Amino acid sequence: MNVHGTPTRTIRPAPVSGTTARAVDIIDQTALPHDFRWLRLTSLADAAHAIRSMQVRGAPLIGVTAAYGVALALSERADEATLRAAVATLGATRPTAVNLHWALARIEAHLLALPVEQRADAAWAEAAAIAEEDVAQCRAIGAHGLALLRPLAGRRERLQLMTHCNAGWLATVDHGTALAPIYAAFDAGIPVHVWVSETRPRNQGLLTAWELAQHGVPHTVIADNAAGLLLARGEVDAVIVGADRIAANGDVANKVGTYLKALAASAADVPFFVAAPRSTIDFACASGADIPIEEREGDEVRVVHGRNDAGQPAAVRQLPASEAVANPAFDVTPARLVAAIISERGSTPASTDGLLSLYPEERRG
Repeated sequence: MNVHGTPTRTIRPAPVSGTTARAVDIIDQTALPHDFRWLRLTSLADAAHAIRSMQVRGAPLIGVTAAYGVALALSERADEATLRAAVATLGATRPTAVNLHWALARIEAHLLALPVEQRADAAWAEAAAIAEEDVAQCRAIGAHGLALLRPLAGRRERLQLMTHCNAGWLATVDHGTALAPIYAAFDAGIPVHVWVSETRPRNQGLLTAWELAQHGVPHTVIADNAAGLLLARGEVDAVIVGADRIAANGDVANKVGTYLKALAASAADVPFFVAAPRSTIDFACASGADIPIEEREGDEVRVVHGRNDAGQPAAVRQLPASEAVANPAFDVTPARLVAAIISERGSTPASTDGLLSLYPEERRG
């Protein structure tokens, strides 16, 4: 996608010349939407911090960053102890997004099968392969999602879509998951307008607004709790969100607040779509009840970050430090509320049979 008119990805290997050590550049998403800046990761610790602090966020991008984190670790030493320690360190950064553990399991198995002297180069190659696969999968999600959106267009002046959190290209390497069909519709000439939830307390909706603006897609930011009213008024044609983990039965874990939108969409008879690649589907997880929900620190709720009138970064405390706060980062939407899951292989009902129809290789027995 574009930043200031320039095609840009969220993560890229840094240029290497002479004796320069290998490194990875990421967009610092904690600086958006006010500043667009790159950060250089040069070590395993840098990669783990980037994931934990949400300098990178979004399940697919977390997985890719973790793979590059392993490559950074093995650039120093490539023995089995270093590899396993890197996988353990990165695996402990965030519990809910299954793409993280999928990517780590994949790269670990690939590297353990190789001689030690080949592992460093192979780690970089495998991380790059995971990144390229993510781009291709998200592009395909866009095409399959567009097929679901086309029949909804033409009912009014603009196709009115609603999303939650950020599941655009900032959450992946490129294209995005939930926003990929929206970009595809916009690029196909379908008039589109997007209702963008703030998604407090982390305000990832502001990232969605920023990237939609970069691509020229009309949109309006709304308070999270305005979503139900808009749906009840008939001002939304479809809701489309991403996912951090999809259980084998079609239950979906996504940013907290997703479940409320699914309930409101169901009451308003508005289709609720979930877009995610294969790496987000956890066939080993029977249902949403088995998905671990990350609890984040209370100051994300107590303190609001932004810019003051002088344009300088500022933090405003809206609750005293002593105030008790619960801050679950995700919730689970039951499969019965999901109209379709959109993956790189197509769209399907949110059910065990539906998911297995797309991925028959996952059938047991």
